[in-house]
Parts: sequence; structure tokens; C-alpha cells
Amino acid sequence: MKLPEFRDVESAAQRLQGHVIRTPVLRSEALDAACGRELLIKPECLQHTGSFKFRGAFNRLSQLTDAQRGAGVVAWSSGNHAQGVALAARVLGIRARIVMPADAPQIKTANTLALGAEIIAYNRMTEDREAIARDIVKREGGVIVPSYDDPDIVAGQGTVGLELLQDADPPDALLVCCSGGGLVAGCALAAEGLGAHTAVFSVEPEAFNDHEHSLALDQRQQIKPGGASICDALLAPTPGELTFALNRRLLTGGISVTDDEVRMAMRAAFASLKLVVEPGGAVALAAALAGRLPEQYRRVGVVLSGGNVDAALFAGVLAAG
Repeated sequence: MKLPEFRDVESAAQRLQGHVIRTPVLRSEALDAACGRELLIKPECLQHTGSFKFRGAFNRLSQLTDAQRGAGVVAWSSGNHAQGVALAARVLGIRARIVMPADAPQIKTANTLALGAEIIAYNRMTEDREAIARDIVKREGGVIVPSYDDPDIVAGQGTVGLELLQDADPPDALLVCCSGGGLVAGCALAAEGLGAHTAVFSVEPEAFNDHEHSLALDQRQQIKPGGASICDALLAPTPGELTFALNRRLLTGGISVTDDEVRMAMRAAFASLKLVVEPGGAVALAAALAGRLPEQYRRVGVVLSGGNVDAALFAGVLAAG
């Protein structure tokens, strides 16, 4: 599989123009004081469907041939990629079928259905979502749209980093939420392509820190089964093959945070920025607030990757503070 390049991120930005929200770069004196650093915050929780995922999905679907569009698309997702694909498919007039875990947050399932996609539920503990999706394609036809291990998906997600680096002076470091690695890979491509000299770090929940281990050992690692995290969007057990080929070259390192640190970050984003951020979307801010970066990085970009959290869970997090 051909690895994406910076020019692919630039091309994606052109395709997305007029379809994607150019989310702002936010500042907060309170968060700067809490971290002892200057934070540049990119709130993709304000993006269409409440996460960055629409970027990659639209970039991928908009390049399908007429025949491929007619066959429809099939994806797997715990929720945010599902919504991104569903919206992109609706905009482009394409049938979308999404394999989603039965225990996905209700808000993500409801939003995916509302956007016109068909949901095929599965048990994430006993069934293989990719096998289910490929069986659907074999029986009914369609184009697989992976959530991260795809050049067009990575390029589309990279427009998050491209915008941040274009709209603010490049930070010393960039913290990016990470599951399969598509968002952080795309952002790292943008930083390299712009010559930003910005150190890019993946951030994961500590029970699913496969990128952190893989980067340390310079080869893909798989976490031991049985772990749990509040971060439902970041539960990939191993880095993507394509994404890790990029990330092992482009990333400075990997960071992990605890669920309690994530909860703290969700409360901080709400208190200081008036933003609703889901657990998986808050891990980068959690890393900044917890002081996980070396002191040399004084200006730090932080991606808030999504805001799709069930009301009861969010209320519980706020109340616990």
C-alpha cells in the first residue's frame, strides 16, 4: 500500500474546502496557568458530526468512481468514524453500512442512524468487526472504508494539523489523540511538509498504549487483552500497518494517560473553554495538564478530537469534580 505524502494532505484540504468546518485555534489563560505552558487548542469537537472523522471519510468517498458509489460503502467503527462516513455518504448520495459494537455510546449510534446509515451490531468481545464487514462486501458488494489504515483517510485527517499550523505560529510540540494512528500520522505529515520543526506525540489511554510501546521498540506491538478504558474511541489493540510505517519515522514519541486524568481534562475543557469533549477526545489535553511532556516544550498544540459523549456519562464526570 502506497504511503500518503504531504501533497496528499494538501490535496485533501482542497477537496474538503466548503465541506468541512475550519475549526479555530483556541487559547485559555486558565489552562496555560494549569499547565505552565502556552497551549494552542484545536477543537475538532466542533467539527461536523462532532469529531475530526468527517475529514478523512469525505476525502476517501469523494474520490470513488461512479461504479464504486453505486455499490455503496462499508465501514467499522465504535462511533465517530461511523458518523463521519454516514455524513459523507449522505452528502455524496452513497449507501453506507456500518459495523458498530452493540455497546457503543448511544449518542453515536443514534447520530449514525439519523444520518441515514445502516448499522450492523456486533459483540466487540467475541466477534471480529473487520471479518463481518468483509463478509458483507463479499455477499452484497461495496467498498471498504477503513477507519485509519488508508492513505486517503490519513491525508484527510492530516488537514487538522495543517490548519493548526497554518493558523498559528508552529508550536514546539503537538499532542494528538491516537487509536489506530491515522490522525496523528496525518498531522505529523503536515508538520513535516510545512517544515514546522514541531515534535509530534501520540497520546493514548494507558490500558491501550500500543503506539507508545511500539514506538519505544520500533515495531508494532499488541496490547494484552482484557484492558478497559473510559476512552471508547481509542481501543485499538495494535497500530495500523500503514499508520505505523509513517509514525515510526515521524513521531517523537508516545504518551499515555490514566482515565482519571482524562476525566480531569474533560472537566477542564468544560470549565475553561465551555466545550463538551468525549473521553477519547480529551487524552491530549490530559497529557498536557498532567505534565507528561518534557519541560523543553513551552508552546504546545493540543487536538481535542471529538465531543460525542452520552449525557449521563458527561454529567457524571462533571459531578465527580
